[in-house]
Amino acid sequence: MNDLDLTEEQRMLKKAIRTFAEKEIGPLVEDCEEKRTFPVGLFPKMGKLGYLGMGYPLEYGGSGADKIIQCIYVEELCRVCAGIASGLILNSSVGTEPIYEYGTEDQKQRYLVPAIKGEKISSFANTEPDAGSDVSRIQATAKRQTDGYLINGNKTLITNATISHYLLVSARTDSGKRTERAEAIGLFIVDRETPGLSTTKLKKMGLWSADTGEVFLGDCVVPEKNLIGGERDGFKIMMSCLNGGRVLIGARYVGIAQAAFEAALKYSKERVQFGKPISKFQAIKFKLADMTMDMEAARLLVYQAASLWEKGRPFTKEAAIAKLYASEMANRVTSEALQIHGGYGYLMEYPVQRFFRDARVGTLHEGTSEIQKIVIAREIGL
Repeated sequence: MNDLDLTEEQRMLKKAIRTFAEKEIGPLVEDCEEKRTFPVGLFPKMGKLGYLGMGYPLEYGGSGADKIIQCIYVEELCRVCAGIASGLILNSSVGTEPIYEYGTEDQKQRYLVPAIKGEKISSFANTEPDAGSDVSRIQATAKRQTDGYLINGNKTLITNATISHYLLVSARTDSGKRTERAEAIGLFIVDRETPGLSTTKLKKMGLWSADTGEVFLGDCVVPEKNLIGGERDGFKIMMSCLNGGRVLIGARYVGIAQAAFEAALKYSKERVQFGKPISKFQAIKFKLADMTMDMEAARLLVYQAASLWEKGRPFTKEAAIAKLYASEMANRVTSEALQIHGGYGYLMEYPVQRFFRDARVGTLHEGTSEIQKIVIAREIGL
């Protein structure tokens, strides 16, 4: 058996997740997109089914799923709606992973376990108005005082910003004058009810049903027990979560591309011009063939990186390649899918325009395409 073949268990889970996504998430999409709202009721529903803790051990309420299954989970959710999937995926990854990997047992019981059950929604607040690709340049501060830390700062483009029960917030823990600025960053758990914490929603080009916003921290007092790791461990923690995150992001864009391809294939068989379905014309056939090739290549790259991740082998280069290729592939495939729809693709009643808009952010977040190329170049010795 090839390492990238799906096992019977993986195939069964793929079918179960697809069925759930189509039946439980699908009917919510149109209303959530129109109102720009996230269906928070999905969290407890998915928590009861074990979908929010796919990669976590049974002792914390997870299902202990392997990395390939986690990619399948992400792909299937995004095939139905990438906006809604964004909030769900974050709650299963960067919103909880730092706590699982570096947090105390108390932190795991107070935040990780409730998040896996769907009782608490998490958010990861790192990006700032002047600190995106260069994480080491964040300006939010956390000053030690007798009752914990006093945090001040502004975060932006934060998923689940206004609906989360707690946020993982990165902040500088000293003056920042050290030569290595990354050494002066801590990662803190900030509860929603913390005085001085406020959030506001942002309007976006795509991912309309995802809750994305700004976070303002004004003299927020956070107890010392909410510091993850040490005062200078924040940068290390965030970097350690990047590779796995890039693999899952790659799976996200495979899912979006799959949805766009399926819509284009269906439309091409139904749309008749010059006396026959447009799928019979070579120009359209070749587009669909190229889209198929692109998607399959991206999926294999994602699964390859996930396989290395699962085996505990180095996968920094493979993760960057998977994220880079899949996100750019999704832009190509959704663009061609819209082209196949012609003028109808430009109308809001056809979902292909949503796939096109949702795919565009892929080359911008979780490390731009340019950042991925820097990582790949470094990994090959340049």
